[in-house]
Amino acid sequence: MSPVPTGPVDRTLLPLTARVGDDGRLSIGGYDVVELAETHGTPLFVYDEAHLRAACRDAVEAWGDGVAYATKAFLCVAMARLAHEEGMCLDVSTGGELHVALTAGVPADRLVLHGNNKSTDELAAALSVGVGRIVVDSFDEIDRIEALVADPPALEGGPEDGGPVVRWRPKVLARITPGVEVHTHEFVRTGQEDSKFGFGLASGAATRAVERLAALDAAGVVEFVGIHAHLGSQVFALEPFVQAIDVLAEFFAPLGLPELVVGGGLGVAYVNGEEAPPMAQWAGSVLRACAKAGIPDSVRVTAEPGRSIVAAAGVTLYRVGTVKDVPGHRTYVSVDGGMSDNPRPVLYGSGYEAFLPRESGADRPVPIRLVGKHCETGDVVVAEGFVPDDLAVGDVLCTPVTGAYGHSMASNYNKVPRPAVVFVADGEARTVVRRETFDDLVRLDG
Repeated sequence: MSPVPTGPVDRTLLPLTARVGDDGRLSIGGYDVVELAETHGTPLFVYDEAHLRAACRDAVEAWGDGVAYATKAFLCVAMARLAHEEGMCLDVSTGGELHVALTAGVPADRLVLHGNNKSTDELAAALSVGVGRIVVDSFDEIDRIEALVADPPALEGGPEDGGPVVRWRPKVLARITPGVEVHTHEFVRTGQEDSKFGFGLASGAATRAVERLAALDAAGVVEFVGIHAHLGSQVFALEPFVQAIDVLAEFFAPLGLPELVVGGGLGVAYVNGEEAPPMAQWAGSVLRACAKAGIPDSVRVTAEPGRSIVAAAGVTLYRVGTVKDVPGHRTYVSVDGGMSDNPRPVLYGSGYEAFLPRESGADRPVPIRLVGKHCETGDVVVAEGFVPDDLAVGDVLCTPVTGAYGHSMASNYNKVPRPAVVFVADGEARTVVRRETFDDLVRLDG
């Protein structure tokens, strides 16, 4: 869906504490947004801390204990700590995400390890610290876990230093692909049979994986506790989740396992006119489907939301550097960031809004294409945007709903340093990730 020139950005696209003053200026967390740009520079990722905390609490209330924040959506030490403080587990899918979560002080037993190609080193690290759950994704991974448990890794400062070897029976779930396709971009569909993720039901791989894990459970190698399924990302309709439960229930019920995880994927609104189900509605539809399918109340049914926790909590601030009218075609507005801080438009054709925080309530009658500073024609931030007619070089421009997959997918393309991240709350701003410098760009060079 493309933005339409019907006036200001919908309030629903702005963070929880966003306010527009009588002078039209936007504040978030009690801090004037234009002043944030002046103080911290641009591009800048700004997060409403109250929004983040409220979203985490909503998830815990909707799903109960065990609901995990999907850290691929946005992760830094401060975010990991915040999600843990608000009662969420954390879903990590690489050794790097595991390291950040542990650095933040999140207890290992509150972590869930994902990934379709977990290396031996990543699994060894998880075993060493005692992660709460490992979601098994392939037969190769089962082999690796079995070998590691037979020859367990040592904790840092292990036997050679007089430290202990970890002998631990990991709790594992099998990731199942139920063969349910959802209406979203093909790159973020994961529940169909033709997927790099999980064990397919139709092929019989799921049955074979369950038999293998059950045998390892009986042998005391692992504790096989549940089934996991994930349909995809940016899903607006609730029916596919219900359909997945209908498919999974017949497979799951005879196993007598205590846990069922439906993954994440709940969509969010990015542009005016879009609507997405709230967390409670998503959880309610899944839990009712489970009850209808005969899944016992004793089973812990939970989820792994990511985008729906952080997307609307964040905005990106840019500085306008060039306004170029191409007669007969369009007006290009160039800013000091681009695909290096938001690659979603070029990857998925994603739509965003753009507005001036100095006059947030103003109509936006002028059609533009908002582009970045990179050496690519495809370096587009907002393909079909609208702005007030007094936009000028030097203005601070804001794109909302960039809290997910902006910072987390940012790159140094064209050797552009990645932006800083600030959390705002109660009129104060704190830098949780500093802006990269030119020296950072060569720090790892040999």
